[in-house]
Formats: sequence, structure tokens, C-alpha cells
Amino acid sequence: MRHHHPRRRGAVVSLAASLLALTAGQTVSALPATAAPHPHTPASAVSAAEEQAARAIAGSLTDSAWRARVGKATLASDEVAVTALAGKAGGSLKAELAAADRRIAAAKGLDAGVGPLLRLRLGDDSMRAALSAGVAPWVTAASQDDDAATVTAWDSRGRAHTLDARKAPSHPVYVVDIDGSKALAAGLAVMNKELTRYGVASAKATPSRTQAPAAGARAQAATGGFWTTRITSVELSDDEEPWVKGDAEIYTLVTGFGQDGAVRVDPVDMPYLDNDGTVYRPNQILVNWSNYKYNLADAVMMEEDGSTNYRDLAKAIATALLTITDQGTYIPLVNAVLDAIPDDWWTDDPDYVDSWYTLAQSDNGTRYGARGNGWMTVEPYFVQEF
Repeated sequence: MRHHHPRRRGAVVSLAASLLALTAGQTVSALPATAAPHPHTPASAVSAAEEQAARAIAGSLTDSAWRARVGKATLASDEVAVTALAGKAGGSLKAELAAADRRIAAAKGLDAGVGPLLRLRLGDDSMRAALSAGVAPWVTAASQDDDAATVTAWDSRGRAHTLDARKAPSHPVYVVDIDGSKALAAGLAVMNKELTRYGVASAKATPSRTQAPAAGARAQAATGGFWTTRITSVELSDDEEPWVKGDAEIYTLVTGFGQDGAVRVDPVDMPYLDNDGTVYRPNQILVNWSNYKYNLADAVMMEEDGSTNYRDLAKAIATALLTITDQGTYIPLVNAVLDAIPDDWWTDDPDYVDSWYTLAQSDNGTRYGARGNGWMTVEPYFVQEF
């Protein structure tokens, strides 16, 4: 799922300038020396690797036994770990897919041990009957522009077929994509490590410093534990997207000032948020208030994009946030985070879903996103120590 929400950079730059003015004369922490990220490399490398994999898989389907094996696996599962399956195909296919996997992991800034990321799935459920009947499928790559009117698929002879991006064809089409859940989990681990390395984190808080949201609850806090904000329900607005795209992989960057006064970013994975227009009831902890100095935090909801380089993303966010210091009062950080992410780092439109300013520890009820693309119902929730 891809959300078409171009950032209004004028407003972003304006607030960023205000924040910089607040920190004039302050000493900015130095980032570790690293090579500047190339803004076009992640997107182009991931797209090229997926396309190469799609064309290699399409070419391999001339083997009728292998084509039947792939078809059976695809009909039996939403996604097929195609690199592992290719080990049974013989020839050079497995080596080609393994090489594409490595290029994708490197382009996304993931650790080498992340393992195979490539997945194969049927483009639409309406294609199941034709595939079951033995129609030879075509193969396409998922990393194509959301705004494109057409997508390209290849047959086993290497011929290209131009398809309508908005209407699924009757001919069965396999889509080569990456395992978004796996990539996101690995990417958030990289982000956590990199943000900590850059100094965008707080010392671990102690529960005794956490204040309960109401006077009557403070006795509970004294027994040991910490207060959180928990999401009881959440929904994102519906949008139109190409049939070639799969489920969303959503995460949220929770930002604020840690108890040491330094800017803090806590990535939160939201693996259940697959589709627009669906109400999810996760009972998920979004904010751990024991980590924060003030009774306010911000949340920026993003979608994993196949081309996201998590090391570069962490560096960009750290570069922006390390210019902001604690002035003894809460400063919203949403716009500074968004301004840190260059538009051309993404294959598609910037995958900014929505944002929530000034979440408070006492919030209890429905909060709508600033961009009007989603809402979530939250409640204070005390995590009790054993």
C-alpha cells in the first residue's frame, strides 16, 4: 500500500528554520564520519535487482516441471520464498536470485545476515483460475512507480507485455517483491543501532521517574512499572493503488526529549497494518513514557518502501535532530523528521502516512492524524512489574 501524500516543504522548512533559530549558539553533536549517502542509489539498485530477478524467473518458466512447481507453491501460499524454491530448479536461477538478494540488502543498508528477501506472489486473486488451468504466467517486479499508468511484465521468451496499472489483467502474472515484514524488522534494528551511535537516544529511564496521569493512580506507579500510551484501534484512509503493489508495512517514529534532555527517536513496528479502510485493534504500546522528560511526544507514521536505506535514513534524521536542544519546554519534532528525508530517496512518492503532534500521557480517546489520512484510539496503560 502506498500513500500519495507529497510533503508541503514550504511549511516544513519554515518550522525547521524556527527550530534552528531556537538552537542558535548551541553546540551541535558531531556525527561519526561516514560517506554521504547517494540519494539515487537505493531506489535504482532495488528496482534493478527486482527487475533482473523477475526476468530471470520468467525465463526459467520454459521448464514445464519447474513452472508447475512454482504454480503449485504460489496457489498454496500468499508469498513464496522464491530464492529457496529456486534451489530445486537447477541451473543458474538460484545463483541469480541470491545475487539479487544481496544487492537489495546492501542497497537498503541491512546487515549481511538478513537472509533472502525476494518473494513471489500472484498479482491478484482473480488470476487463480487461469493459473490453475495451466496458462503460462508472466512475471513483473513490484518496485514500479505508483503514478505510472502501466506496468511491464515478461514472458518466458523474454518478451515484454504492457499492462494497465489500475486494472488487473485476466492473464496470470507473478509479482516479484521483497519480504516487507522481514526487511522492516531488520531495518528498524539497524535504525535503532545507528541512531544510538549518532547520539539520538536517551539513557535508559528508571520507572520511579515516571509520573502517573492522574493523582489517584500514583500509588500504582510506586509499586513498580511504567506508564505507556496504548493503541486500542487504528485505521488508515482508503486510497487507489496499482494491483501490482502488496500489503503495507507500517512503522511509526516516536520522537521527543529523553530524560537526559537529548532528542530521542523510538521506531515502533506495526506489522498488522496491512490494508487501508480496515480497523485494526492491536492493543499495542506506542509510547513508553519512562523514556521521556516531558509529558508530550510526537509520532510520524511511515511505510516501508522497497528502496529505503535504513542506515542513510537514520543518519538523515540524526543530522536534523542533533541541531535541536532542550530549551526547558517541549518542541514539536514532526516537521524536523519529515524535512530530514529527501524526496528522491524513495522509489515511489515519499512514504509518509500521517503524523500526530503532542501526544500526551493522559490522552484517552480518538486522535486524528494531522494529514487526515488516519486515526487511532489511545489510552493510558500501566505496565506492572512482576
